[in-house]
Amino acid sequence: MATTLQPTTGTDSRRGAAPRRRTALALLALSVGGFGIGLTEFVIAGLLTEVATDLGVSITAAGHLVGAYALAVVPGALVITPFLMKRPPKHALVLLMGFFVVGNVLSAWAPSYELMLAGRIVAALAHGGYFGIGAVLAASLVPKSRQASAVAALFAGLTIANVLGVPAGALVGQQLGWRAVFWIISVIGVLALAGIVALVPRTRPEEDQLPVAQQFRVLGRPQVLVSLLTTAMVFGGMFGVFTYIEPLLREVTGYSAAAIPWLLVLFGAGLFLGNILGGKAADRNADNAVLVLSILLPVVILVLGAVSGMPVLTALLLFLLGLIGFATVPGLQARVMRHAAGAATLASATNIAAFNLGNTIGVSLAGAAIAAGYGLVSPTVVGAALTVVGLALIVAARLWARRSPSL
Repeated sequence: MATTLQPTTGTDSRRGAAPRRRTALALLALSVGGFGIGLTEFVIAGLLTEVATDLGVSITAAGHLVGAYALAVVPGALVITPFLMKRPPKHALVLLMGFFVVGNVLSAWAPSYELMLAGRIVAALAHGGYFGIGAVLAASLVPKSRQASAVAALFAGLTIANVLGVPAGALVGQQLGWRAVFWIISVIGVLALAGIVALVPRTRPEEDQLPVAQQFRVLGRPQVLVSLLTTAMVFGGMFGVFTYIEPLLREVTGYSAAAIPWLLVLFGAGLFLGNILGGKAADRNADNAVLVLSILLPVVILVLGAVSGMPVLTALLLFLLGLIGFATVPGLQARVMRHAAGAATLASATNIAAFNLGNTIGVSLAGAAIAAGYGLVSPTVVGAALTVVGLALIVAARLWARRSPSL
């Protein structure tokens, strides 16, 4: 594994404070990058009308800018990450943030839909590798008992992007135009790049990495494969529900348009809190944390659908959807890294790809249910079904591990 920075122990607390501060600043720099990436992925959903009008395309075509990003994360994780694994993680992250900045500058400048799409794809190529390599690096900076919380710190930027960044981005886009949002994201990328250069320690690549061909075979290990599939199902279910939450809140629950941004902030607050609590739970026992949360998530989704006509309860369930859903992230990321010995970085990046691929699947199935005439509550049934599949996979994996501990 990469060189670790162990916190100083002993009677002199001042000597131990400096390494802890350096580690905290390094995690902050990584989190800023995560914030920028999360903002890039999600903020465009609130700018589709402005983008479509400016580029002279339909709303449907503008919507493809969201789907194309999610799909481009997959080859980015599986193709680019293997080329970077032999480099020091810090150098790899610098290169990936360079991709991110170039993609967003191209998006902000793009005079045509085709160039905007190209910018989205270039930015997305950095996504899987950044979180995959960043998760392994973050875990290497702290003792084993705090590794899941360190991974959660990396993903904190992603959750903050949902809590504050997306609503703020939509507001900026309305006032200054959608291009201003992408210029701001480009600046955030430059700040993250500077922070990584200045604050993230230079550690060695994983010392026990297998050859690349063997690393891809590691992805087929039962426990690794189950973790990847569980990630896809859990987040496919959650985001299948969330993507269509706005029309549900307005047409079924009866909230006004003015209330929607505040409800989305409430959901984002759940994401943020869930990320922190999930990291702490995974530090204690990642497998148990994932199991319990995978049981709770479909229950929350189904109850959300059942009470969707009751404004107060719907708001509470929306918060719980974010909290329970994102609390699974640190545990799933820690689980896949643990079972992918010799290929932790590639498996970590692939898990991020599974996250985005699951989102695409969940959104497509939920949209199909609405198009088939099953109503705006139907995504909650679809979402719950997908998360139950994830639960079944985790239960099967635990039973398999008891019978064949070496797998």
